[in-house]
Amino acid sequence: MLIRKRKPRDKHGGCTSPTEKRGKKMSEDYRIQELLQREVYVGDTLVGVITGERSHPRDEFVKSMRLEVVDDVAGEYMRKPAEHAPLSKELVHSIRPDGGVKLSKSMRELQRRWRNTIRIDEELWAPDELLDRAVMDNDGVDIGNVAGFVKVKRTYRGVVVNTHAILQRKFGLPGQLIIPVKQLARTTAFLDELILRCTVKRLVTLPSYLQLNGDSE
Repeated sequence: MLIRKRKPRDKHGGCTSPTEKRGKKMSEDYRIQELLQREVYVGDTLVGVITGERSHPRDEFVKSMRLEVVDDVAGEYMRKPAEHAPLSKELVHSIRPDGGVKLSKSMRELQRRWRNTIRIDEELWAPDELLDRAVMDNDGVDIGNVAGFVKVKRTYRGVVVNTHAILQRKFGLPGQLIIPVKQLARTTAFLDELILRCTVKRLVTLPSYLQLNGDSE
């Protein structure tokens, strides 16, 4: 996904023509390769360093970049400090003269967005970074793909998964189920997967699973 720079004007002060725009499109957009390892600032406050983004063919699933957050910022603006967190691409304002990335919002806005995340393996993840990921149990069984999320009292408690038909037949699973967030062990970058802490057989017996899926007494 590309991050738009401000539209350039020609040397006479007017906007460039459609033909010129098409020719300059690549240079008018910030690509992730241009932003990797750049420091990120809100005003004069160093927030962290951009380390990458999700690998997915559809832009709507790549709205965030990964940010390695400096310790004091994580300690002050997160409920529980995390070393890595999402940075929404829409917050990128411009490149500073020193090469750093300037954000368009305040630290309070970053704090608000970080509260609207899912914690996996002591890292924070934005919903767009997890949507459509394959979900695997810890035996390597492909359960399905992430379709949404469940919030309880403003906190993400469950991940909605569309299950594969073969798993529905084999384990008697519904077409859609909710997996407790605490059962998410880790993510994989290149395969775009979510790995569970347990097997499918174990998952469907957990009290937290039964409660989220309306099967508890």
